Amino acid sequence: METSVRILETIPVTHNVRHYRLERPKGYDFTPGQATEVSIDRDDWRDKKRPFTFTCLPDADTLEFTIKSYFDHTGVTNELWSLGTGDHLILRDVWGTIQYKGPGTFIAGGAGVTPFIAILRHLDATGKLAGNRLIASHRTEQDIILRDEFEAMDGLEVLWTLTDDPKSSLLQERIDAGFLKDHVPDLDQNFYLCGPNPMVKDLRGLLEDAGADVGNVTWEK
Repeated sequence: METSVRILETIPVTHNVRHYRLERPKGYDFTPGQATEVSIDRDDWRDKKRPFTFTCLPDADTLEFTIKSYFDHTGVTNELWSLGTGDHLILRDVWGTIQYKGPGTFIAGGAGVTPFIAILRHLDATGKLAGNRLIASHRTEQDIILRDEFEAMDGLEVLWTLTDDPKSSLLQERIDAGFLKDHVPDLDQNFYLCGPNPMVKDLRGLLEDAGADVGNVTWEK
């Protein structure tokens, strides 16, 4: 299934991240954490598909994606930055394996936090955030996505860590075995992972080596 939808507005989030609010086709449903393949409805771009996660609530009147643009190479996310109200995107069938299984720790690398946005917003809206924790690694403090919103969520514990911002007062550690030992003492819980593929692969191994049950680790397969 393919459908072309109009962009209603774009909203800045960081220096290279935007919300894209779109028309919602009738009967187009998803569960928090799911995604679809998106392309730009312009000549030379319609066949260039990229996966993006829905970041709105599942019962919202409009659809939303929260997308980081990479300006260092010509590609879909760079072209998306040129779009605005009235332009169109092509959506396809919904898919995705990151679904909420119960309270736990969400670990994200950079834009890998996006599959968690709708999940955490939905838990917040339904009063079920207690017992959940978000650990997000970014390069600098200005790269943190939705910092104010996450920190304002009642019941969500948040830990930011940075990899290249020595002037920031936030934690300056990479998420490795030592980090998990120091900051994630409870391994008997659910874990949700998303980020660059090498990071997710390493974290799965590190969690297993530390004693976590691999059956409690969820990632995009």
